[in-house]
Amino acid sequence: MSPQDVSQAVVVSTAPAPPARLDPADRRAPTSPWAGRSGLLVAGTVLVVEAAWLVAALPAAALVSDVGALLVAGWATLACIGVARRHPAPLRRFWALLAVTMALAAVGRAIWTVQRLVGGDLPHTPVVGVVFTAGILTGTAALLSSPSAPRSAVGRARTLLDGIIVALALVPIAWVLVYRGVAAAELADTARTLGLLYPMFDLMQLTILVAVSGPARPMWQPMSLLAGSLTLRVVADVVYVSLVARADYAAGHPIDLCWPLSYLLIGLATRKPPPPDCDGTDDTAESPLPPWWRGALPYLPVGGAIIAVVLARRPTGQTPHLVFVTMMVLLAALAVRQGLAANENLRLVARLRRLAYGDQLTGLPNRLLFNRRLRLALRDNRPVAVLLLDLDGFKQVNDRFGHATGDTLLTGLAARMRAAVDGDGTIARLGGDEFAVLVDGDRPVSPERLAERLLDALRPSDDEEDVGVHPSASIGIAEFGPQHASHSDLLRDADIAMYAAKAAGKSAYRTCTPALRESAVSRAELIADLRRAVDEDQLRLEFQPIVDLGTGAVRSAEALVRWRHPRLGMLPPAKFLPLAEETGLILPIDRWVIHEACRAAATWRGRAPEATVAVNIAAAHLRRPDLIATVTSAVSAAGLAPRALTLELTESALIEGTETVLERLHQLRELGIKIAIDDFGTGYSSLSYLHRIPATELKIDRSFVARLGSDDRAYATVEMVTRLAGAFDLAVVAEGVETERQHEAVAAIGCPRGQGYLYGRPDGPAMVGQNRA
Repeated sequence: MSPQDVSQAVVVSTAPAPPARLDPADRRAPTSPWAGRSGLLVAGTVLVVEAAWLVAALPAAALVSDVGALLVAGWATLACIGVARRHPAPLRRFWALLAVTMALAAVGRAIWTVQRLVGGDLPHTPVVGVVFTAGILTGTAALLSSPSAPRSAVGRARTLLDGIIVALALVPIAWVLVYRGVAAAELADTARTLGLLYPMFDLMQLTILVAVSGPARPMWQPMSLLAGSLTLRVVADVVYVSLVARADYAAGHPIDLCWPLSYLLIGLATRKPPPPDCDGTDDTAESPLPPWWRGALPYLPVGGAIIAVVLARRPTGQTPHLVFVTMMVLLAALAVRQGLAANENLRLVARLRRLAYGDQLTGLPNRLLFNRRLRLALRDNRPVAVLLLDLDGFKQVNDRFGHATGDTLLTGLAARMRAAVDGDGTIARLGGDEFAVLVDGDRPVSPERLAERLLDALRPSDDEEDVGVHPSASIGIAEFGPQHASHSDLLRDADIAMYAAKAAGKSAYRTCTPALRESAVSRAELIADLRRAVDEDQLRLEFQPIVDLGTGAVRSAEALVRWRHPRLGMLPPAKFLPLAEETGLILPIDRWVIHEACRAAATWRGRAPEATVAVNIAAAHLRRPDLIATVTSAVSAAGLAPRALTLELTESALIEGTETVLERLHQLRELGIKIAIDDFGTGYSSLSYLHRIPATELKIDRSFVARLGSDDRAYATVEMVTRLAGAFDLAVVAEGVETERQHEAVAAIGCPRGQGYLYGRPDGPAMVGQNRA
């Protein structure tokens, strides 16, 4: 029997990560000269001398072979001990087990040498067998403790069984290909027969090494050295057993070089640095899927083993005892392996079910499970109610404190809500900051009472008040009834009620009523119709004149958009522009208005060369970089001078302006476009922004003009704004002038221009200034 050691393990990087931090002392070479370069030099010299001695067949070749293997194994032991002390903690067990393995190899070789010198024959004794078998166990344990090996006991058992199955399957194959004549060899005693199992152990460990290396990952530097060492062991043991079976082996054979060479490769592997992620702190990388052959690895050689069993049968029909026993053990290992696979599959199915139906952040059921339970409740014709809950202002928490804090808050709020529901319903997280509660069957509490409990649970604590976190929620309630065709209709009604609760001031609940449903459906239909309004030419423009109060001449006209709805008739701006701003449809409407207003102004400039046109634009358009291009293309396409166009902006739109918006307004003024501040006095009315905004005109809001003659404060306000505009060299327009008394008042104050029904109602471009009250 040859000297045996265990197979080597390989550690591979499981995911890219920052390099492990080592102390400077950890990076130094080991202090023991045997574990450092000097030891490597001595081991290499020993191996060269042994190789020359064996090849030349010099006297005492057997002793030289034994001493050489003993020295190299001893050096590899010291090297593994040294690297175990220098490397990070996750690798220490791995290298320590390899050190024990190399020590057992050295002890086994020493016992082998002594017994061979005393007995004069190959000492296949139980003592040597026990020592080498112990080395196999520690080497296998080293493989299974490497950082890339499975972490669970089931995973390690599965990997071990994979190696055993491959090794057992290759025994009948090796019997046919290599050891066909083993029955005639002098291996009658048990010790010699068990020697045939060493190549099997080597193949088992090589299979485990491949399994734990991990697929599709960068190879750790010692990988090739350790794998090479184990491959040498496989070749050496196969050749050794074959020679012994044919009685052709003698101690000191050149094949003996393979074992100390395998020890040398293990020693060389200890000089490589640890993998960058060996500290186990990196959890950012996704584990790649194993290749197809990894799953089939333990089963591929089984087919060959079955064929080999047939070929190994003797002419008498008997199967060799060793092959028969091996196949029985193989079947048992396959059965256990399948049992582990079935157990693992069940665990995987349970985990997938949790992932599919559970919210990973809060642990609550997710939308998929909620909808499934809701459909089941409706199918069973049980009374069903749904509470749809949306957290108020949660986005501000994320913006202020970050998403990590937001996630922590969500987790805490979910726990509060779960406790508030307390088994009276099923609470789920539908996504983001939206939750739902399903109440079905016999209800111990009403949905309204459950909503009150949820609102109470979400009231901020003192700590939350201190840091400015104010969790609250808007809750919509819908109960299933004849008006609902499916669970989607029920959720839609709960959503309608939830938005009604938000509109009511938040931190409240509302129950969906027919009136709420009808209003929401009408609103949704109106939005859908508005999307087609521009493309189907349903919009039209009317113009209201702005006149010179002294002469009555038309100086400008404000473009007012109307919607000819195919079913509802003519709709004023107040009916649809708020919806357009909310949905973003205001942008295409604004573009259409600007182009049509410029085209209309070009038609009346022939009879009123000084008359300009004013167009209202939304705040959203101010923030768009294509505003300049939209305006310039409109005036150039209409052949209109830029100074003939005035853009009217509300105070609220201007006060939200960033530096980019202000720069855009200055560019418009440089082109000649005029800027008017509409509804002045109803917004922020900050004097500071009058210095910054390049306005040319102020329009006094109609609410002040309407009170002229009956409210002295309104008179003072209009007079103050007129003087203020004069100080800033801004034109002034009084809006909403509808009576002669209001006209006389604004004229007496000194307003140069006015706008209102008294001077003309909105009408088509051909009738500007001709439709007076």
